Amino acid sequence: MKKLVRIFLLVLCGASVCSPAGACTNFIVTKGASADGSVMVSYAADSHALYGALYLTPRGRWKAGTRLPVYDWDSGRYLCDIPQAAATYGTVGNMNEHSLIIAETTFGGRSELEDPTGRIDYGSLIYITLQRARTAREAIALIAELADTYGYASSGESFSIADPGEAWIMELIGKGFEDDGRGGNARRGIVWVARRIPDGYVSAHANQSRITTFPLDDPENCLYSPDVISFAREMGYYEGPDETFSFCDAYAPADFATIRGCDARVWSFFRTVADGMDRYTDYAMGYNPDNRMPLWVKPRAKVEPKVVFDCMRDHYEGTPMDMTADIGAGGHGCPYRWRPMTFEVNGREYLNERAAATQQTGFWFVAQARPELPDDMGILWFGVDDAATSCLTPIYCSATQVPECFSEENGSMLEYSPTSAFWLFNRIAQFAYLFYDRVAPVVRASADEWETAQLEAVRKVDAEALGMSPGKRAKYLTAYSTRTAQKLFDRWNELDKYLLVKFIDGNVKGEDAAGFIDNGNGRGIPGRIEQPGYNDRWKRAVAADHGDVLKVVE
Repeated sequence: MKKLVRIFLLVLCGASVCSPAGACTNFIVTKGASADGSVMVSYAADSHALYGALYLTPRGRWKAGTRLPVYDWDSGRYLCDIPQAAATYGTVGNMNEHSLIIAETTFGGRSELEDPTGRIDYGSLIYITLQRARTAREAIALIAELADTYGYASSGESFSIADPGEAWIMELIGKGFEDDGRGGNARRGIVWVARRIPDGYVSAHANQSRITTFPLDDPENCLYSPDVISFAREMGYYEGPDETFSFCDAYAPADFATIRGCDARVWSFFRTVADGMDRYTDYAMGYNPDNRMPLWVKPRAKVEPKVVFDCMRDHYEGTPMDMTADIGAGGHGCPYRWRPMTFEVNGREYLNERAAATQQTGFWFVAQARPELPDDMGILWFGVDDAATSCLTPIYCSATQVPECFSEENGSMLEYSPTSAFWLFNRIAQFAYLFYDRVAPVVRASADEWETAQLEAVRKVDAEALGMSPGKRAKYLTAYSTRTAQKLFDRWNELDKYLLVKFIDGNVKGEDAAGFIDNGNGRGIPGRIEQPGYNDRWKRAVAADHGDVLKVVE
C-alpha cells in the first residue's frame, strides 16, 4: 500500500527511477512448506492514514445491466462504473469464501509508467477479483483483464495470490500515457509476470519488485503479458535477448533505498525459517546489490502458523540492523523510529530502519487456505495496529458478519470509539512505546498465550463444523469468529487496565505469588514499588552528552 509514504522515496531514493511506497509486507508459505499442510499468506496494511477494520462483502446475484462503482482504495476518489458480474462470492478481508487469498505490496517502479487516465486501482483489483474468482489462476487472468480493459490507476504492485492448492507472485506495472488521438490512452493496460512458488518453498515481497528472469515456455509455473519484454525494449529499458530479460531490473531497478528499506524485510523472514541466509547480509543492508537473494527458499523445517505470526513482529532482532540495540532505541529499547525515514547530521544523511513490525499498521493478517478441509473453512487470522503489540484472532472465510470491534462503521482515524479494537490496540501500543522493555514483554506474552490457545481451539471447531451442511456451517463459523473476536477485545481491555496500574509513572509495582499486583496492607496501597530506571547504554549516552552538568559532586 502506498498511502502517504512517498516521503520515503523522496528522501531515500533521490534521483532514482524507483518509487517504492515502503509500506507493506507479505510472507508466503506453500502447502508443502507448512507444518499443517496449509497455504499461508501474511499481510501488513501499513499506512499513517489507514483505519484498521475488517471488510466484508456478502455474496450476491445481480440483474443484467447492474453497474459496480469503483473507488480508489487509498483516497476514496471515484474512478468509474463497471458492469457487475451476474454472481459474486462472499469475501471477508482479503479472502473469499473459496479460500482465495490476495495481498499486496507496492513497489512503485518507473514513475513515467503511471497512467493518469486509469480507472482501476490496485485495491479495487484485489477486492473485485476476490468477488469474481475461485482460484489463483482465475485471479491472475481477471486482474490482467480488468487492468487492460479499464486502465490501471496505480503504480507498480506485487500481489500474493493463493488458493488451497498453490501460491503465486504476480508483479505488474502500467504503461504510461500516449494520446491515441481521440483523448484516450494508446498504452492503456499493464505489463506483468506471475510465477508459481514451487511447493515446499517460501517466498516474500516487501515493496520492491522481486521477479528477475523467468521461464518463457512454462505456463504451468509462469504466466506473463505478451508484451512484457517488447514494451521494455520500446521504452529503452532493455536491449538483450528474451531469455535474459529481468522484470524488476527493467521496470523497478533496485537501489540502496529499496534494498535496505524493503528487501531487508524479506531477508529477515528468510533467515528466520531457512539456513544459509547470512550470506546475503551485505545485500540486505544495501551494501552489495549484486549479491541478490533468490525469489524463494526452502525452509529448514516445516513452518508452523505461529512462526509466521511472529515473523510479522520482527524488528531485525539479532542482526546488525537490530532496532532495539542502538542508542536510537532510547532508554527502554524501543524498536521504533518516528518518521521521516532519514535524518541529517553535519551534512551527512542517515536512515531510520524499516522492519516488518511498524507503528503505522492499519490491519494485518495471516491467511490460511487449507486443502484438507472444504474451501469455505479457510481462516483469516486477523489483527489491527502494530503486529508486535497486537494479537491475531481466527475469522473463518465463510463468515457473513464482522465483529463489532472490527467494523468499518465503528470509529475512524478521526473518531475515537471505546468499542473499537483499532483504538484499543493503539492505546496499548502507545503506552508500550514509552516503556518498551517493561510493557512490551507483557503484551507479547498475552498475545502468545491467546494465539496458541486459538490455534488449538480451531481444531475442535473444525471437527464440529465438518459434520454440518454448508449453510449451517457458515452460521456456526460466523458465530464462532465474531464471538471469539469480541472475547479478545474484552481480554485486551483488561490488559489495558492492568498495564496502566502496574507501570504508571515509570514505576513497576510488584506482584504476589498468584500473579496479582501486590496489595500490601490490603488497603489499596502498593506493597512493593520498583524503579528500574533506564538501560546502561542510555545512561552512558546521557553522561557523555550532559555529564558536566549532571555529575554528582562530593
